[in-house]
Amino acid sequence: MAVRDVLTIGDPRLRLVSAPVQRFDDPALPALLQDLRDTMAATNGAGLAAPQISVPLRVVIFGLTHNPRYPEAAPIPETVLINPELTPLGEEIDDGAWEGCLSVPGWRALVPRWRCLHYRAFDPAGRPFERQVEGFHARVVQHECDHLDGVLFPDRMPAGLPRG
Repeated sequence: MAVRDVLTIGDPRLRLVSAPVQRFDDPALPALLQDLRDTMAATNGAGLAAPQISVPLRVVIFGLTHNPRYPEAAPIPETVLINPELTPLGEEIDDGAWEGCLSVPGWRALVPRWRCLHYRAFDPAGRPFERQVEGFHARVVQHECDHLDGVLFPDRMPAGLPRG
């Protein structure tokens, strides 16, 4: 469909809490998903949330095979999460990984995230599914789902962590 402009830090729309998707038969949903795919591919993103392209709905897409922004990352299958719910598994926090964000261009930082995670969501057809993930996969899910609540990665950084 289209490569959309990605909102950047300072735009108040990034700080809004997104609304749940109510209708999976809405013809705008497949178009939104294609725009997310196209925009993510064009910007070398590992994931993208609908609010980042000015659509305040609880929709994220993520996945990567080879990504120059994350050359060491293991592949993650393309996944669409609609109305996701995240539950940390255990107490372990991974605080040694650098994150970047298309909405915070030119900035990377160490961001603490849950190491293991369970998520539930709906696929584009409205079918529920769930997974347990860890490591980079869990990090990407948390990062993208934060956008649905108006949270950017600098908000998650404790004072004193290295920033680059």
